[in-house]
Amino acid sequence: MSTPEGPGKPKPKARIQLLVRTEGGEEFRIQQVESGLAYLQHRPQRIPLEECELAELRSGVRQATSYVLKNRQTERYIQLTEPEKFLWDQMDGRTSLQEMGTAYVLRYGAFDFDIIPRLISKLRRAGLLTMRPASRLREVLARHRRNPAVRAAEAAFKALEKLTVTSRRAHTLFERVYHYGAFLLFTPFMAVGLGLVTVLGARGAVLLWADRGEVSAALAAHPVVAILLVKLFFWLTVIAHQMVHALALVHYGRRVREFGFTMLHGFIPTFYADVTDIFMGSRRARLVAALAGPLVHLFLGAFYLWVASVLGPGLFKGFLAASALLQLQSLFVSLYPFCFLEMDGYHVLVDLLGMPTLNHESVSFVRHSLWRRVAQGIGLNRQEAVYVAYVFLSTASIVAFVGLNVWVLLRAGTS
Repeated sequence: MSTPEGPGKPKPKARIQLLVRTEGGEEFRIQQVESGLAYLQHRPQRIPLEECELAELRSGVRQATSYVLKNRQTERYIQLTEPEKFLWDQMDGRTSLQEMGTAYVLRYGAFDFDIIPRLISKLRRAGLLTMRPASRLREVLARHRRNPAVRAAEAAFKALEKLTVTSRRAHTLFERVYHYGAFLLFTPFMAVGLGLVTVLGARGAVLLWADRGEVSAALAAHPVVAILLVKLFFWLTVIAHQMVHALALVHYGRRVREFGFTMLHGFIPTFYADVTDIFMGSRRARLVAALAGPLVHLFLGAFYLWVASVLGPGLFKGFLAASALLQLQSLFVSLYPFCFLEMDGYHVLVDLLGMPTLNHESVSFVRHSLWRRVAQGIGLNRQEAVYVAYVFLSTASIVAFVGLNVWVLLRAGTS
């Protein structure tokens, strides 16, 4: 990780350098990560267990256990504390740093933000660890780097990653916004207002459904303008979503560690707020912080439906109706945990279950172990039952969601 310059000089934009294994697995290359969000999505991978050795050291004086980890190839030794040993066990190449942090909080009840970077640095110096790309697509590209087209695609993704704009001083701004009125978002008054707007929006949806042919015709008359307006307002909503997440941290006395814009996985443009400090709060704080962002979509979706229902025919009415549909879809995707996407609702679920790596563990179990267990007639324990239920519900939900949208579009088109 880069270090600040001397006193009196401006701090450079935060960058992180990672040692990433190359395609053949025999060499390494330096990869620069432009934001904390991208860093949190990387997945550390320890060297094969047969290439290292772990010994336990018990201390009767300190009543604590430590460990000595040896790299058999380089004859390097490092000492691990019990929490570091816990994190080492998580470094299987599938668990992201963000998931590791969540697991650490659920295990120990608190989190030291420096422990993971310190441990990664120590393991790398001993040749015990590499970092895998956050994106599955990027991982596939890395394995086929000899192909010119693949190299071109990878170069394009690297160029897009440089579009990151981030600030580690945003907390002060969010504190000001909170004290100048945003605190009202977390009062009973706002909860009542949200309920009222939701009722009005539901009534507006019923009225608009009766006029769906008129709404579709207005959009069809100006398709390019309608699409551009809907996309523009949606991206403004993404900013609002992340800002409310950040304001929830301020409400609970926690710190917004970073806020900015980045290309998630190298090609998905998104705004983000680093809200990892919320793990130092109570479960209530974590739940409110997770739910605060998606409720922006509920409010705007209901508000758009209500306003559209009282307007006369025209492009603006169609634009509001289309925007409302997109907002409600975003609410669903954000809050519904069973869709293989690690969104806000998923984080609420894993917090309640105490299973921070539920997604990839469930997929891995169903893909590699379930059918063999069924063929052998071996029953499932409670954790494995949760894995199967998660995959089944996620698969069924995605099929149902796609089918519903197709049905709505077909009905609207034939009206």
